[in-house]
Amino acid sequence: MNHTMATPAADTSDACRLIHFIGGAAALPANASPAALGFKAWNLARMAALGLPVPPAFVLGTGWCGQPEATSWLWQRPLQELEHATGLGLGDIRRPLLLSVRSGAPVSMPGMMETLLNIGLTEATLPGMVRLTGHPRLAWDAYRRLIAGYGEVVAGIDSEHFEADLDAVREDRDERELDFAALREVASRHLATYAREAGEAFPQDAQVQLREAIAAVFASWHSAKAHAYRELHGLSHAMGTAVTVQRMVFGNAGGLSGSGVGFTRNPSSGEPLPWVDFLFNAQGEDVVSGRRSAHGHDELANVAPQVWEALLQATEQLETTFGDMQDFEFTVQNGELFLLQTRTGKRTPQAAARIALDLGEQGVIAPEVVLERTRELDARALALRVVANTGGQPLTPLARAASAASGVVCGEIALDEAQVRARKAAGARVVLVRRDAETADIAALDLADGLLTQRGARTSHAAVVARQLGKVCLVGCEGLVIDEHSRTLSIGSLALHEGDTITLDGNQAVVYAGTTHVVEQVPEELLERLERLRRSCG
Repeated sequence: MNHTMATPAADTSDACRLIHFIGGAAALPANASPAALGFKAWNLARMAALGLPVPPAFVLGTGWCGQPEATSWLWQRPLQELEHATGLGLGDIRRPLLLSVRSGAPVSMPGMMETLLNIGLTEATLPGMVRLTGHPRLAWDAYRRLIAGYGEVVAGIDSEHFEADLDAVREDRDERELDFAALREVASRHLATYAREAGEAFPQDAQVQLREAIAAVFASWHSAKAHAYRELHGLSHAMGTAVTVQRMVFGNAGGLSGSGVGFTRNPSSGEPLPWVDFLFNAQGEDVVSGRRSAHGHDELANVAPQVWEALLQATEQLETTFGDMQDFEFTVQNGELFLLQTRTGKRTPQAAARIALDLGEQGVIAPEVVLERTRELDARALALRVVANTGGQPLTPLARAASAASGVVCGEIALDEAQVRARKAAGARVVLVRRDAETADIAALDLADGLLTQRGARTSHAAVVARQLGKVCLVGCEGLVIDEHSRTLSIGSLALHEGDTITLDGNQAVVYAGTTHVVEQVPEELLERLERLRRSCG
């Protein structure tokens, strides 16, 4: 089913006002394009056409962005088809359909716009969710997440209020260890917080939730961080975002369930091995938000080898089809794999060279494409900076973290954007140190020379942006404690003040105190491969 609906606004093309269903045998219509559907939905449709496991969805094209008429009449027909395809109903008290609502611009803007999960869960549908899944913990976990996410994105409530609710219940426990009774208590606190901060009760009408979620995701195109990202990258503010409404799959269903984000190759070095962050019993936002620390894929491969093998096969197919290293998101629900996104992955210059050369030698891309992708790369761009001994003495790391982007940077500690701006204006090199790796820090990150965070995963949106900007980035430094009130931090037993100097070594994934001596190592073998290709095609 494809719908193209006429509206009074004449300045937006019909193609960009496409409403397209993704799933089953649905083929892309002739007037579909990434400009109309956004790259996220465009690639979802391509994956579905390949027969890969993609949950059914519908997409509202970019032409609806900013249009006041994008209300319930717009999505009722594709919603009915989605309900038919799943055998579930939005707001149905016996077989409730839960939805994710995601943004997707014509170009990749990682984490700059909003996503809402678990839309359709209410006091009335929650018992049906429990009966349908046989999993009360899943239902209450999804409900408390919905209230907090909806409160933050739609009602504009500071996430710290909901974090405080969660902290009060979990105490020192990981939230994934909480049982359904504890999660029910979190949900109850969230409902009270929502009513107090929003001045009205959390909406218990599934249709209202969906309407407001779609409007909020469209509106996030105009958010400060999205605007800053477009300015930074010279992108048009007129493109708009599409909105994809998709059946929820649940990585927080316990057992063999979880969520992950990965790259088909290492985005820092280009090494031809999967680079995956995964959390059991978690939803995708836990990994990409930057507020949680994730782990590598070893646990998934060990606990669920069949799922890991299915993921490897799927991502190999993606890389071959799309002709480049892919950045993908996936969910595992009760041992079943679902792909939620793929896009061309951001990478360092060194990784760009190796990936292009390797893909060319494998016959995935033509030599001319390899040349085009490596045209701007030279020895200076490919130089890998490594920490050397200081005064002949061995270096002792303060802490270890997960490396999201390689390289080495020595700089003054700055805890917020104002300090970054002030010190950069004075000519200093600066390392932004934050509790979470969040895309709201895009302006500060653009100015800073490196990023160090207490929490977050290598594949969080902020880490992806840091890598794209060429910033050294270490995340998930568990030994780091930040006191924003006193403008100090501690790493292990060492206390540091804002303005003190630290060194981030993204190559070895460690943090050092003070300024260290660095040397440059040029990857000679990689440069020789590039030169041979250029001569052969010359």
